[in-house]
This record gives sequence, C-alpha cells and structure tokens, in this order.
Amino acid sequence: MSGPLTYMGTDRSISRLTSSQGGRTPHPMLSAAIEFPNLSPEIFTIEIGGFAFALRWYAMAYIVGILVAWRLAVNMVRKPALWAGEPPMEGEQPEDLLTWIILGVVLGGRLGFVLFYQPAYYLANPLEILMVWQGGMSFHGGALGVLIAGYVWCWRNGVDWRSAGDVIVVGTPVGLFLGRLANFINAELWGRPTDLPWGVIFPGDAAQNCPGVEGLCARHPSQLYEAVLEGLILGAVLLVLAYRKGWLKTPGALIGMFLAGYGVGRFIVEFVRQPDAQFVSPGNPLGLAWHIDGWGLTMGQLLSVPMIAVGVLMIMVARRRAVA
Repeated sequence: MSGPLTYMGTDRSISRLTSSQGGRTPHPMLSAAIEFPNLSPEIFTIEIGGFAFALRWYAMAYIVGILVAWRLAVNMVRKPALWAGEPPMEGEQPEDLLTWIILGVVLGGRLGFVLFYQPAYYLANPLEILMVWQGGMSFHGGALGVLIAGYVWCWRNGVDWRSAGDVIVVGTPVGLFLGRLANFINAELWGRPTDLPWGVIFPGDAAQNCPGVEGLCARHPSQLYEAVLEGLILGAVLLVLAYRKGWLKTPGALIGMFLAGYGVGRFIVEFVRQPDAQFVSPGNPLGLAWHIDGWGLTMGQLLSVPMIAVGVLMIMVARRRAVA
C-alpha cells in the first residue's frame, strides 16, 4: 500500500503527473484530524490445545452479509405481487443458488486479484494463488465470478438468469457496507493524504509513509466513503426500486442499476483512494494503471468503466423490453 506519493492538494487521480519528485513543498503539520480509534480486527479469540481460533470482523461481515442477502432473496420470491408473472425461484432454490454465488465470489475475487493486479508475481509464485488467508481479493473479479456461477446455475435449473440476478444484487450492498466497515477496522485500504478535518491518522509505517508531509499523516477514510456509496446509498436505491417501483417486473434492470451504481461509486472514490503500490513509480506517483502523457485512470477506474457501460445498457434493454 505504500509508495512514493506527491500530495496534489485536490487528491485527484486523473491528474497531470509530476515530471520529477523534486520541488515539493512540505505539507504542514495537521491542525485537525481524527486519531484512529482503538479497534481490534478480532471480535474474540479462543485458544484450544495451543491453537488460537479468532473470529475477525471481516469474516463476520461476510457471514452477516450472506445471511441478510439470503433472507432478502427468500422474501422477494415469496411475494408474487413483485413479479410480472411467477417468481423465478421456489422451495430451496434460493439457498442452492447462494452456495454457487459464494463459490463465485471466492474464486472470482481471488483470480481477479491475481490477473488484474499482480499477474507477474503470481506467475512466478503460483502456489501463493491458493493462499487466500494472506489477503488479496478483487471486487471486480468477484463480480465476474458471481455472474459466471449464477448463469451456470440458472442454465442447469431452467431459471431466467436476469430475474435471479435481480434477486441477488438487491442484497449485495449489505455485504459491501459491512465489508468496508471491516476494512476500516482493519486499518487497511485507506486513502491518500489529506488535511481535511475528517482525515484519519491510521496506524502503521505504511499509512504514515507520506513523503512531503511533516508530522503525523492523516488520510482519507476511503473505506467509509465506499461504505456509504456502495452500501447505504446503492442498497437503499435497489430496495426502493425492487419493492416500491416494480423493477423486479423488468428482468435485468436491477442488475444494470447495481453495476452502474457500484461502478460510479468506485470511480469517484478512486480519486482519493491510495494507489496500488505495484503501479506507483517515481514517474507515476499517483499509481495510474493507464495513462497518456501523464493523464489517465487507476486500475479501479479502468475496471469500473465497463461496469457502468454494461449496467446502463442492461437498464435500457430491460426497460425497452418491458414497453414492447
């Protein structure tokens, strides 16, 4: 997470790259910032026979997110009034689909991180691909894994993949919200340095490695920004569209809204998110994964653009089909 960084004042990732690292004006010591609260990433730890078993907030976020998404799915398929015809699933099918979705999230998230962010490293160390406990998951890869797993399950069970997908995405923001809160508790995935009053002084050498900043370094709590945009706001929009606006009657429209909404939220937060270390270099302090003459996009933004495009297209197609 650490690397050379030029403090740009506006914290924009689509910015003109500096031609050199010299000539920087040190950022003054912070007049106002929030000290990181004393939070443990572990909820509790049990020691049995010399082995320690810990329940971490991140694992709890997955568990609670999955349970809430499951209950929402069951609730929706049990309300025929929400659908244009018969609900797309019945009986134990929501639970069966959820099992496939979990596999898609884990496998897709891990392989996405390997392919999108550190392909050269994992090509040289292929056995570490399996070491998911060391960290390294990609949301965009997880989303692709869910799409593939969900489509295969629908094909095998004769279920309209668009309607099944609509059910899945309505509950997904709950997991995203809890996951970003867990990221904050773990003091990871923090943002770029800032002198805004809500900047957080995250612990650790990597978080405090802010060239050009004197004294303690406060950073954007980008995890909380994402929790609000991808979790609270997007989740509220999807619930209203599903339960109040009849969007479950237009298969695929909610999938499109989720993809477009997440993509927009992630694209925005990337302006203040700490760049991926593997893309940072003396000539590219903002960590842009693609750029021309110093202008470009981060990897998160590159992956979000097609999500937005596909999402908008799916909404248009679904609404046009409904009218026809």
